[in-house]
Amino acid sequence: MKLIKKIAAIMLSVMMVLGMASVVSAAGTTETGTITINDAINGQKYTIYKLLDLESYDKDKNLYSYKPAAEWKTFFEPNEQGKEYVDINANGYVTWKEGADAATLAQKALAYAKAGTNGINTKTEVTASGTTVTFSGLDLGYYLVDSSLGALCSLDTTNPTATIKEKNDIPTVEKKVSKDGQWTNLDTQNSVNLGDTVAFQTTINVKPGADKYVLHDVMNSHLTFLMVSDVIVKNDSDEHLAVNAYYTVEQNATDNCTFELRFTDEFYKKYANDINNKKVQQILVHYAATVKSDAPINTAMNNKTWLTYGDKNTESNKSETNTYTFGIPVFKYTGSNKALEGAKFKLYTDERCDDDNNALKFKKNNDNKYRYVQTTTQDGDIILTSLKDGHIDIEGIKEGVYYLKEIEAPKGYNKLKDPIKVKISDSGQVSILKSVPGGTETSEAITDYVKVLNNTGTILPTTGGNGTSLIYFLGAVLALVSGVVLITKQRMKNS
Repeated sequence: MKLIKKIAAIMLSVMMVLGMASVVSAAGTTETGTITINDAINGQKYTIYKLLDLESYDKDKNLYSYKPAAEWKTFFEPNEQGKEYVDINANGYVTWKEGADAATLAQKALAYAKAGTNGINTKTEVTASGTTVTFSGLDLGYYLVDSSLGALCSLDTTNPTATIKEKNDIPTVEKKVSKDGQWTNLDTQNSVNLGDTVAFQTTINVKPGADKYVLHDVMNSHLTFLMVSDVIVKNDSDEHLAVNAYYTVEQNATDNCTFELRFTDEFYKKYANDINNKKVQQILVHYAATVKSDAPINTAMNNKTWLTYGDKNTESNKSETNTYTFGIPVFKYTGSNKALEGAKFKLYTDERCDDDNNALKFKKNNDNKYRYVQTTTQDGDIILTSLKDGHIDIEGIKEGVYYLKEIEAPKGYNKLKDPIKVKISDSGQVSILKSVPGGTETSEAITDYVKVLNNTGTILPTTGGNGTSLIYFLGAVLALVSGVVLITKQRMKNS
């Protein structure tokens, strides 16, 4: 029988159940025993197998005798796994080998029972409907207790009313997303530019009895999964696991998950003891996705993760993150509050606004809105031009401070002298920042648009105004000077 490949994947207990105070024959007594599991987990299935029949027991002398249960005789025969832990004399009675480990025996016995080919059909199953599970009316004997969670339980001594405590802690997951594109500065929410890489970290809080862990992840349709880049066992040396050796990743799984990460048998062989001894309590999973160009603006792109474990694929808690991309709505207008078409702007991340390498790049889509594109792409432009309705709808950028600089005003209008400083908060709120005397700064939250006013150029004089008088005066002066010149010339001629 092949060794069980899920160390600590079982919830086990070996129960020794005794009879009356005097020596009791199993055939001659009607006494039965009970096994009670405290701190049971609601909805989980608990199963018991009787490995050994109790033949006799002397309570006063603490003496007992067992024989293998009928279905388990083969398991204890020479060359079988059970023979490593017990000796069976000529009369069929069992004695425990010195130094034998009951927990290991139980692990192998459970694997033997679950193989499905060894004729182990006698078992009793109960699904927990609360925090206590009781098996009653049991023949006295030596029992193995299994749980669909695969949790470890303690061993007990011979007792007709044996009690076990469920030692399993339910594993949990905690998902975070990076605010800076690396696996640092983690939070449950972040904002990005279109096309950015989003870095996720899921922490698996492992518990004793870890078994059949599968990490499930469902990404928003506007995110494209890239890869699982690292799986780290948190211990003294923070071990980085090799893919395929200790875990596998399956994309487009049958349960509609974006991907599933499944730990291999080799993982449990290597780390089960450390998990059970709580030397390992966490596993970190790093993975990434990119933001599609059609991502929604100011709307959460949700990412959901959970864990299944144990024989029944029990689900852990679900942990979620939200990724956003934002925008800046701009309205260009004249002094008469009318929309102004044709004003040209650039959006910078540097307040000097003198290096186009710091100017963001956009593409005007069919809806006439400007969507951010990565500066490495050829498709796009850094110039933003106001439409006939005066609007410039800038979309697909992350939180931060930006500088909106007018580089060309429509003919007949003055260009803005200074850039407009705009801030997008982590919630997507757009504000205009203005410097005031004393070096401080005010913030004005925008409820609709960043409104940009363009005034006309120098106003020419109109008929009948002060300008006309000036012209008349200059004309009179010119006429007077002309007269003086003519008179002077005439006098010189007469002389």
